[in-house]
Amino acid sequence: MKEKQAHCLRVLAVGDIIGRPGRRLLSRWVDTLKKRLLIDALIVNVENAAGGFGMTREIYHEFEDMGVDVMTSGNHIYDKKGYDEWMMWAPKLLRPENFPSGSPGQGYGLYKLAGGFEIGVLNIIGRTFMKPYDCPFRAADRVLAELRERTPVIFVDFHGEATSEKMAIGWYCCNRASAVWGTHTHVPTADARILEGFTGYQTDLGMTGPYDSIIGMVKEPVIDGFITLGRNRFEVARNDVRLGASLIDVDKETGRCLHIEGLLLTEEQLAKMDPYTN
Repeated sequence: MKEKQAHCLRVLAVGDIIGRPGRRLLSRWVDTLKKRLLIDALIVNVENAAGGFGMTREIYHEFEDMGVDVMTSGNHIYDKKGYDEWMMWAPKLLRPENFPSGSPGQGYGLYKLAGGFEIGVLNIIGRTFMKPYDCPFRAADRVLAELRERTPVIFVDFHGEATSEKMAIGWYCCNRASAVWGTHTHVPTADARILEGFTGYQTDLGMTGPYDSIIGMVKEPVIDGFITLGRNRFEVARNDVRLGASLIDVDKETGRCLHIEGLLLTEEQLAKMDPYTN
């Protein structure tokens, strides 16, 4: 991991939290990660945090208590009943900006970190192999222009199925966003890089949850569903829980990405970071 420079902001972007195993992993190691990696901002995708599908008010506050600065999401964010009763009053939680007009919640925001520095975060969702959402490219045009009037440091979570659409968004936001990363497919990609010397990019962060699974779920019902075409009940798996994330350094004055690297950390690797266990 690269040494942190004095003039940069360091962000840990964490991939889709899968149910209780993912929440427990982050809760247990978040302080160690912040201290050892010198994290200034923690951005976490939470759309699968409640039993593998959706979010609740209680889990929102659980992430707040962990010190998460911004929570992004995707197509499952409304899966739990009662979301419309609390989501409008959850300022740290984002749903995709290109959801239909009038959808509960907000799609982007400005967030003041410890020390007073302000970052912009935009959450958008893809349309390829997904639902016919509003155009994410046009949403990015509108929001990035607005955010850049307030801060040079802007991050984009693009929740999409197709790697080609994710890459297209990365290049489309190039030189306008500090970093763009993909979520949703739960499989980490090995392509963390800086586009045109400015915008950090990774196609998918991977999930934070059980990797002894099929994208976080118990394997057997998923396999049976592929064989029989039946609709089986999915259950969050439990074993081999890992953290999928990206570590990103950004110049505070220009918003230019200085470094980006994908992380996939087991609990054993996380424990080695903890001074109290070594």
